[in-house]
Amino acid sequence: MENRRRLLPVFEALFVTFLWSTSYIIIKWGLKEIPPLFYAGLRYSLAFIIFLPFVIKKNQIAELKRLTRKDFEKLFLLGFIFYFATQGTQFIGLSLLPSVTVSLMLNFTPLAVLAMGIIFLDERPGKIQIVGIVIFLAGTLIYFLPVDLNNAQLAGMGIMTLGVAANAAAAVLGREINRGHKFTPLTITFVSMGTGSFLLLLTAIIFEGFPSIGFESWIYILWLAGINTALAFTLWNKTLRELTAVESSIINNTMLIQIAVLSFLFLGESLNAKEITGLIIVIVGAVLVQKRKRK
Repeated sequence: MENRRRLLPVFEALFVTFLWSTSYIIIKWGLKEIPPLFYAGLRYSLAFIIFLPFVIKKNQIAELKRLTRKDFEKLFLLGFIFYFATQGTQFIGLSLLPSVTVSLMLNFTPLAVLAMGIIFLDERPGKIQIVGIVIFLAGTLIYFLPVDLNNAQLAGMGIMTLGVAANAAAAVLGREINRGHKFTPLTITFVSMGTGSFLLLLTAIIFEGFPSIGFESWIYILWLAGINTALAFTLWNKTLRELTAVESSIINNTMLIQIAVLSFLFLGESLNAKEITGLIIVIVGAVLVQKRKRK
């Protein structure tokens, strides 16, 4: 009975990673018609609206009222980094690069988080994490070498490098905010998503205007906002109550393989034996990097 109870959050977490993996495919389809920043801004603005019914409750409203100016500044900064910078660059990256390459680039986040954690949180890496870094970098070299990229792909790599830095900064800031246990994850997500998505959508309107969006593209946007964002984030947070950090990281890293398979089936993006080997090595390294020492 206990084993069955433990299996449920594992399957739920795998289901969430599958939803997140399909996001790459759906985003690619929508980018044929929707500019990247506008696409990202719409997705998270609608997800913010979907969260409203869960926030308009007595205890949640009371918690929002307790937010000080300093709290708002921190949450606004988190929204700017995670939604405006990270998601904005990810959508632009997907418009210029294959899905698997974008996913692989985002797997550099644990390494960047580790470096920032040393500087800002005084969190030192263990021996296993250092071994993980070496394995991760080896897998990355196997995947990319020899380098043969056109100008658009080089630009995409540069943009995704900024995205990885932003994603890592958001992880460090989010950890700093959450470990204080001052506010619930719902309040933190609601405020940061609201400010970040609004800024993203406003920037998109200024630089990309109002594109003409067809019925099919609206289906993509609504699905990403309702299922792959609001539902998936809620379900993922539920699984974190049962799964350890290592278990969650292992499940999360299966996305790289899932995206590769989905990209082959639905986008025609194929991988050779060298690239597949590199991806598997990267996953092993990423799992070790995210393995934290018990205190």
